[in-house]
Amino acid sequence: MSSPMLQGGTRRRPGRRRRYALALLVVLTLGGSVGGALYLTVLKDDGSDLPVASAGGPRVPPRNAVETPTRPATKVPPGISLVGPNAFNVRLKSGKPRAALVFDMKTGRVLYKRNPLQRLPMASLTKIMSALIVVDETRPHDKARISKHALSYSGSGVGVLPKGRKVPVEGLLAGLLLPSGNDAAIALAEKVSGSERRFVQTMNRRARRLGLRCTKFVSPHGLQPRNRSCAADLAAMARLAMRERRIARLVRRKQVATRFPIKGGRLYVNSTNPLLHLRYPGTIGLKTGSTDEAGHCFVGVVRRGRRELGVVLLHSPDSGRQAKQLLNAAFRAGEA
Repeated sequence: MSSPMLQGGTRRRPGRRRRYALALLVVLTLGGSVGGALYLTVLKDDGSDLPVASAGGPRVPPRNAVETPTRPATKVPPGISLVGPNAFNVRLKSGKPRAALVFDMKTGRVLYKRNPLQRLPMASLTKIMSALIVVDETRPHDKARISKHALSYSGSGVGVLPKGRKVPVEGLLAGLLLPSGNDAAIALAEKVSGSERRFVQTMNRRARRLGLRCTKFVSPHGLQPRNRSCAADLAAMARLAMRERRIARLVRRKQVATRFPIKGGRLYVNSTNPLLHLRYPGTIGLKTGSTDEAGHCFVGVVRRGRRELGVVLLHSPDSGRQAKQLLNAAFRAGEA
């Protein structure tokens, strides 16, 4: 904190050179480049800095650097590159989404971007992070008990989870990712962390550790608008998710059937992925989301030959049609 400026000397005589006012600025920092040193800064009476050395440290930084903590100039998550212009131009039909991204799944290079770092509600795209934590913290043959709380969900759900019974985690994971079951999200959160609240804490810790600076979670399912992210962070999550075999083998399917302790002995879940329903060639993932506040959101992944591209759309008027249009343009640009 700056001490009050000390006014120097006695009254100046006319014509005598004006003295500079001195100020002692003591800055104690606990980290960063300053390293906890004490600095003496001399300020002109117009407020600018004089080049005075520090006491016991490197040369004093400029005044602004001392008074204002340095912040990174970018929010781009590790593994995603926004450098350079768009690789192609496209006029999206049905109106503009609030944010859009097309990227190379293998390298993270962004080919097309629209508001890539704008923080927006992400709806059930939240479940990508939920799935990442579940596959890290469980084994394929684990089971989870279905609580009364898991059955008091709102929005989309698997709908047939048996209260009080233990069910396969892999069935819940399929219910989480394909039909976007909020009941499955709660059941898995309770399995991993004991409660939704503790699971959400784990989600946010993971986001910070991964450098996802746009992203904040308040639930494992994304129903609330305070679950927010940006297209660049979601691209980073998509790259991680598709490297997980337990996730990748589910999200490429239009329908999954798994053994389950319900009538008939099997649980059938259907994907909401619009590219799968459009039979778009090479579709292998990933996740949809939709709420009134978030609009239609989508992360799609397509593989053709050696190329694997991802697309992110937030608040899109027609996520399936726009994803197809963006991917078509991206594949054409790669062939040119």
